[in-house]
Amino acid sequence: MLFILHNINCAILTYIPNIQDAESERAFMKVAFYTLGCKVNQYETQMLEGMFAGEGYEIVSHEEQADLYVVNSCTVTAQGDRKTRQILRRFKKQNPGAKVALTGCFPQAFPDAAAKIPEADIIAGNRSRSGFVKLAERAFCTGERIIEIVPHQRGEPFEGGYARSSERTRAFVKIEDGCERYCAYCIIPTARGPVRSKPLAEISLELEQLAREGYREAVLTGINLSCYGKEYGLRLADAVEAACKTSISRVRLGSLEPELLEPGQIDRLAAQKKLCPQFHMSLQSGCNATLRRMKRHYTAEEYAGIAADLRKKFPHCAITTDIMAGFPGETEEEFMESLAFAKKTGFAKAHIFAYSPRPGTKAAEMPDQIEASVKNQRAARLSQAMAESRKIYLQSQIGETLQVLFETNRDGIWEGYGENYVPVRVKTTENLQGKILSVSIIDIEEDSCLGQLESAVSNPNTEIF
Repeated sequence: MLFILHNINCAILTYIPNIQDAESERAFMKVAFYTLGCKVNQYETQMLEGMFAGEGYEIVSHEEQADLYVVNSCTVTAQGDRKTRQILRRFKKQNPGAKVALTGCFPQAFPDAAAKIPEADIIAGNRSRSGFVKLAERAFCTGERIIEIVPHQRGEPFEGGYARSSERTRAFVKIEDGCERYCAYCIIPTARGPVRSKPLAEISLELEQLAREGYREAVLTGINLSCYGKEYGLRLADAVEAACKTSISRVRLGSLEPELLEPGQIDRLAAQKKLCPQFHMSLQSGCNATLRRMKRHYTAEEYAGIAADLRKKFPHCAITTDIMAGFPGETEEEFMESLAFAKKTGFAKAHIFAYSPRPGTKAAEMPDQIEASVKNQRAARLSQAMAESRKIYLQSQIGETLQVLFETNRDGIWEGYGENYVPVRVKTTENLQGKILSVSIIDIEEDSCLGQLESAVSNPNTEIF
C-alpha cells in the first residue's frame, strides 16, 4: 500500500491504489535547488536532481515558486555559512508555504549550528543524500521538522550514483571524496570525512554512458583528488588511465595537491593522449614559513620542481592555482616572498583570496591575526600580479594551434575551451556545438584568445577577427 499527498500542504493523506497514480501526484510537486561551493557540490546537486526527477517530481529553477527548496551548502569559509543562511531566509520569504531543506557540508561540519536555523525544515548531512527523497516525503507527510546528520567514519563506502547536467559538452565526474590532510585553515576533513574512491570499473561505466549521451569531455573531480585510490592501493594515474580508455574524447583533472604528483605519476599521466594539459595545483603561499604554519605538505622549492616536471612532460601546459593572502602571522617580508614566487612560477591563472578565519580550525585560534585592510591590500597586489601572468600566458598562445571544444554561440561568435582550458572565440556561421576542432590562435582580447578554424582558408563561412 502506498500513501502520498494530494495536498502539498500536507493537510490530509490520500490512499493511492497504484504506482502510476502516485507518480501522477508527485508530478504536481516542484523541487528547486541552489548550490554553493565547489564542483563536487555541483555534481552532488545534480545527483539529487536525478533522484527527485526519477521519483516523478518536477525540477524547476530556484527563482520559481516551488514546493521544496534544497540548499546544498559550502562551509569552507564563515562567509559561506552566512550566505547559506541568507539563501534559506530568501526561499522561506519567497514561498512561506514551501518546505526548505539544508544539506551539504555546513550541517555535516556544524550540526548544532545548522539545527538552530529556523528557516530549515529539513536538515541533512552529506551521508544522508541517498535517502534524501524519503526525508522530504516524510516532512511533507507528517509536517515534522527533520534533522538527520550521520557522522563520517573510517571505512565508509564511496557514495554511488551518477549525475547529469543540462550541458551536453562537458561533464563533471566525482571519483573521490574526503580529505585527511588537516591543513590549519581548513574544515573540510570534518565536513567530508576520510578518503574514499569510486572503483575503476564504475568510472569506466560512467564515462562510457556520458560518451553515449554525447558528452565530449569529462572532468574528474574530488575533495582531495590527488589521494584517489588510497584505500585500494591505487593512484590517481590509475583512474586517469581507466578514463582515457573509454570512448570519451578528452579527460580533464580537477584541483590537485601538488606533493602527490611524483615523477612516476607524471610520467604515467603524460602517456595518456586524451588527458588535457591543464593542472590546477593549490599553492596557498610561496613562502616556506607560511606553508609550515598552514600545515601544508610541501615547500615552495618542491612545488617549483613539480611545476617544472609538468612543463617538461606537457609542453605549453597551463598551471593554475589558488593563493591566500594574510594568513595568521604573515609578515610583509613573507608576503613579498610569496608574491615573488608566484610571479616567477608564471601561472596561467590564479584564484586569489584573503584569509578568512574558519571556526573549528587551528588557524582561527592562532595569534597574530592580520587586519582585514592589510589582507585585502595584499590580495589586491597578488591579483594585479597574477592578472599580468594571465596576460603573458594568453599571449604565449598566439601562433599555437589548440584543440577547442566549442560550447556556446553569442551573436555569431562561437566560444569554447582549448585542451589547456584557455577560452577561445571564433567568428563563423557554422554550427560548432559540441565539436572539437583545430583552431589557430591569432590574437587575444580581454580574457580570451581569438582564433580561426584551421579549415578557414577553404571555408567561406569562417571570418578572421
